[in-house]
Amino acid sequence: MQIAIDGPAGSGKSTIAKILAKNLGFKHIDTGAYYRWVTYRVLSENVNLQNAAALIRTAEQTDFAQIDETKIRSKEVTENVSTVSALPEVRRCVVAQQRLAARGSDIVMEGRDIGSVVFPDAELKIFLTASVEERARRRYQELLDKGEKADLAETQKDIVERDRKDSMRHASPLRKVDDAVEVDTTGLTIEQVVEKITEIYKERK
Repeated sequence: MQIAIDGPAGSGKSTIAKILAKNLGFKHIDTGAYYRWVTYRVLSENVNLQNAAALIRTAEQTDFAQIDETKIRSKEVTENVSTVSALPEVRRCVVAQQRLAARGSDIVMEGRDIGSVVFPDAELKIFLTASVEERARRRYQELLDKGEKADLAETQKDIVERDRKDSMRHASPLRKVDDAVEVDTTGLTIEQVVEKITEIYKERK
């Protein structure tokens, strides 16, 4: 079974998907990590962000089996991942790798275009939302927990800009598909959100 979880930055996708997959005994795939890994490589190798051909080449040469979680959650990667992931050729390359990783497994996959592009036939599609203020607070706390300097107002500004880029990009824009179930996580604990999605899953089995 394929469970697709989409939503904007800070909506809780990664945390929720990991716990849900563990509880169900499913494989978990964080698709955002794929784009972050390409972005990390672009930045660490000083690839020109305005050079589309170089960005595409970097994506094609990336070994996604080597994703390092300790390197892809930095503020610098976060600030640039939308630029890298906006290229259609980069997305095609990454989506092919995501589908390959999911082949033959019961999976929980999360990102921004899972229900619309990666797995349009997924048996269960969830679209997570939360207020901008809530999402900014979560991202701000996440940065502080990692020992990075952060400003709440600036973080909220970044979230709004990320939403704009993700929703407006030509290739696979962030959107809620018609057959997705929307779950607003504002004010809810992680456990409450997981419980809510689990109930929806049991109804669909």
